[in-house]
Order: sequence, then structure tokens, then C-alpha cells
Amino acid sequence: MKRGGSDEAKRRAGESAAEAVEDGAVVGLGTGSTAAHAIRALGRAVGSGHDIAGIPTSYQSRHLAREVGIPLTTLDDDSPDVAIDGADQVADGDLLKGGGAAHAREKLVDSAADRLLVVADESKLAESLSVPVPVEVVPDARRPVADAVRELGGDPTLRAAERKDGPVVTDNGNLVLDCDFGTIGDPAELAASLSALPGVLEHGVFVGLADEIHVGTDEDVTVRRPDA
Repeated sequence: MKRGGSDEAKRRAGESAAEAVEDGAVVGLGTGSTAAHAIRALGRAVGSGHDIAGIPTSYQSRHLAREVGIPLTTLDDDSPDVAIDGADQVADGDLLKGGGAAHAREKLVDSAADRLLVVADESKLAESLSVPVPVEVVPDARRPVADAVRELGGDPTLRAAERKDGPVVTDNGNLVLDCDFGTIGDPAELAASLSALPGVLEHGVFVGLADEIHVGTDEDVTVRRPDA
């Protein structure tokens, strides 16, 4: 997998997906640096008179949406017509997400949307999923889930906070285990196994949800459709 996509590539991918949002749409607002470019572009569209409402997937995306003037709604009140979200790794239509520890709410919103537009730069593309899988667990389940992950062939590591002592705590009040399975031969099988573990709220394997993948470079954007 290539490393270090530029901000220009991310901007192009995010703005490309934002351009696909129709006036009057309810949009799932993903989390991360590439999705943030899409949110800013949608804010400019709202400023130009477009009727768009957003359903954020994290505190981060909620704060940015408010900052750029996107009216917000919830899954209780609206169903998203489309969601725009980034990914830590993309292989065909399967994704690995959770670098920002927002994957539980991202999966909830992304799966509820009629269409999911994934935004990424070339560094996120891979032949197979292989980066560690974030697994959100309730705090009391940390040890038994870690033991179960080892039985599944994974190597779990409790995610530590970067600028404070202690672990990362999600918006839901839970912990994150980053679980290295190496190259994942069958994402659907792994996803089902992780979902079945007591104490797991959600994991970062997103199987078959992507409808379009907007891949940005410093020069242009390519739109890929996994089923095409």
C-alpha cells in the first residue's frame, strides 16, 4: 500500500463526492481528513442556496458541519440519501475504517444510506485488506475480547491516546483494540466472527458497502464502482 497521500489529492476526492450530492439530499457526514473536505464543499453548497441536511458520524464531523453552516438532523428523523466517508484502506468494495475511532457511528450511518461514496487518495488503495482492524469494546470486555481475537489469529493492542495518559475513549465511551490479522483473506468471515464476540460494539471491517470510490491524486479524480 502506498503511503502519505497529499492534502490536494484528499481535497479533490472530497469535493468530487460532494458534487454528486443533489439539492434536497440528506447526507451522512463521515469522519477524517478527506471527508472533511467533502463537508466543507457541502457547506459552500448550502451557502449558495442548496437545501442539504447532514447526519454526522462523530463529534468532529458535527463540529465542522456546524462551522460551515450545514443544517443537521439525525437517524431518528431522517434517512440519508447518500453518505460520504473516508477509509483507512480500500480493496475493491471492502473497507477498513476506524483510524479516528468513529467506526461504530460511521457504519451505522453508512449502512443506512441509499448510497455510500468513499473518498480516498491513492495511498489507501490495496489488493487486499491488511492494516490492523479497530474493534470498539465496552471497557469491561477488553481482556476477554482480546483473548478471543488471539484465538481468531489476531494480535490485539489497546489504542493509547496521543496527547494524554491512558487509552483512547470513543464518542460512545468505549475502548479500541487495534487487531492485526495480517492480510485478510475473507473480510466477510472475519467481520462475522468479530461481530459475534460479546462485548464488541463494532469493528472497522466494512464489507460491500461502497457504491462509489472517489480516488484523488494531485492532478485529478477517478471514480470507481466496485460492481462495474
